[in-house]
Amino acid sequence: MATSSVTGTSTIDEARLSETFSALANSTRRAILARLAEGAATVNELAEPFELTLPAVSKHIKVLQRAGLVVRGLHAQYRPCALDAAPLQEVATWAEQYRPVWEARFDRLDDYLKQLRPHGRAGEHDG
Repeated sequence: MATSSVTGTSTIDEARLSETFSALANSTRRAILARLAEGAATVNELAEPFELTLPAVSKHIKVLQRAGLVVRGLHAQYRPCALDAAPLQEVATWAEQYRPVWEARFDRLDDYLKQLRPHGRAGEHDG
């Protein structure tokens, strides 16, 4: 049974999130997604920049499909792949819960950098 966490008003499907992160963990799959962000493509088109066999690229695409990141269409004799960004939005929603932590750290870093600046010398090098 899938567990979920609540962040604000959003509920996240933990199993789907895990599958998305698993799919994104591979650099080849991330490169495939980057290509699909430019528009739909065939498996042959997706395979071009890689030194992989077509079956290997197809396996990567199947992982992306299971994660819901890629959908396959049926257009005449070929089945183009297209990006489905919904799982990426779920990743963004999940990561958003950590924004206060990042912002607090950036604020502390900003305060520290201000302490390091020599007093009374601000703007000396400005033109």
